[in-house]
Amino acid sequence: MKNWWYYHKWYVIIGLILFLIACSLIENALGLFQKSPDLQIAYVGKAPLSSDTAAAIQKAFTSLAADYNHDGEILVQVNQYVDGNDNMDADTAYYQYASEITLIGDISNCESYFFLLEDPVDFQRSYQLLAAADGSCPEQSNYETADKTFQWSDCSVLAKMELGAYSDASLGQTSEGSNQDLLSGLYLGRRCFYTDAVTEHVEECAGLWDTLYQGIQGD
Repeated sequence: MKNWWYYHKWYVIIGLILFLIACSLIENALGLFQKSPDLQIAYVGKAPLSSDTAAAIQKAFTSLAADYNHDGEILVQVNQYVDGNDNMDADTAYYQYASEITLIGDISNCESYFFLLEDPVDFQRSYQLLAAADGSCPEQSNYETADKTFQWSDCSVLAKMELGAYSDASLGQTSEGSNQDLLSGLYLGRRCFYTDAVTEHVEECAGLWDTLYQGIQGD
């Protein structure tokens, strides 16, 4: 055995390293051993949010949510989808196409319950997904969004939070500002369900929506 190990040890070590790498790739691809989020939020806009702003959204909802899946941690996941850029080069067009396909997968798999939108009217016309005030699905001819979304800045629960600043370097330019100022113009809505398939922890998410909706200034 000592003689065999002397001549073959590096084959064994390299094989073990390759095996561990393969296991890691499979784990990441399948999401094995990863904690599942308690709730998911889909952002749909013309440009992706910075990592600072995405983290600010997670912070805001983490402070409001609870450990819905009882795994010992409150985990909020922000899914970003780029949509509606009219002036695109080939790379941007490909990225947007891939983003739209991923968004359709999100919708089909009932992943995100909350939708943070730059243009809710366009989104509703495209997907007819936003729930009415009572959580029901609107009629096919109903593309109104006034009773289905509210602006971030109009919700006192969200608008009063201290969410810090962002710094974003993209396309050769650096932009900085307040996360609250950036988020203030976005609209929050929730999805409806046309079939029996629903988002995980749908009742808890609906309760959180009620909390936010009650915090709309003027209500």
